[in-house]
Amino acid sequence: MMTSKEKILHRVQLGSDGPPIGAQGLGCMGMSEFYGTTDEAESRATLERALELGVTLFDTADMYGIGANEAFLASFVRTHREAVLIATKFGYARTPQSPEDWSIDNRPEFLRAAADRSLKRLGVDVIDLYYMHRRTDAVPLEESIGAMADLVAAGKVRWLGLSAVTAAELRAAHAIHPIAALQSEWSVFTREIEEDVVPAAFELGVTLVPYSPLGRGMLTGQAFAQSLTEGDARRNFPRFASQHHQANMQVVAKVEEAARGLGITSAQLALAWLHMQGRKLNAKVVPIPGTRRRSRLEENVAAASIILPDDVTAMLDPLAGAVQGAAV
Repeated sequence: MMTSKEKILHRVQLGSDGPPIGAQGLGCMGMSEFYGTTDEAESRATLERALELGVTLFDTADMYGIGANEAFLASFVRTHREAVLIATKFGYARTPQSPEDWSIDNRPEFLRAAADRSLKRLGVDVIDLYYMHRRTDAVPLEESIGAMADLVAAGKVRWLGLSAVTAAELRAAHAIHPIAALQSEWSVFTREIEEDVVPAAFELGVTLVPYSPLGRGMLTGQAFAQSLTEGDARRNFPRFASQHHQANMQVVAKVEEAARGLGITSAQLALAWLHMQGRKLNAKVVPIPGTRRRSRLEENVAAASIILPDDVTAMLDPLAGAVQGAAV
């Protein structure tokens, strides 16, 4: 139950002609795959709590759990259809028969079939926001974006999105059909998009949806990075590798120290920075931190209303250059 003291997320417009959505979304991937075991009941309670707190964008993909994540979200989406903006993605060729096939397929026939499968698993008539999960040069944008536009014309999709593309690709795609949202990795530790992609999104009216805004959990603190369980995919990621551990934990320690000084958590510091950085760069920003627990969700949502002092933002500014290991 929501209390009178709780702050509801402010709204950000989706694209140039989309609806206002909560300024923070929820990444749902970990509820089904990659980050170790999950508690289904707690995950479902987290979805409900997110909606109470003003989260309206719920993010999934057909490759999360190879369809299992979409199926998991189906009952929640249908129950709250008018309040929920469901985003899903196509592009990876993974199937139950070939779960290790990470090849990318942007062919029109592939994405049309993928959209139909996602609609069926989600149990909806229309996908609110449909992303190209990754792009391959093997298929011209005119073909893939053209086929995505056909899905809009057919009433199967409302708005189109891209993920992890360059500024030039974003502009080229937008010229074919308006792009409402762009997912890119963006955090205190990963800032490459600020040079070219963020200005392009501003120019085109595209909403930026930063994924991994907490550095895949690393920005939540040193204790987290040392507690990954067997089966957690992050154990294989470059930034979590043993050869980079000591250097990266020194960077994380600086974030923790700054957060303690403000009486907030490291995660809140990182998310507050991202919201403030978006405003600084004139970007419409809706981060999608993932969590499976209500306590973490509440912590993350509260960060959207935190304003950081100038000396703290100045301290955070150079940290990305000190992080070792490539982002995935």
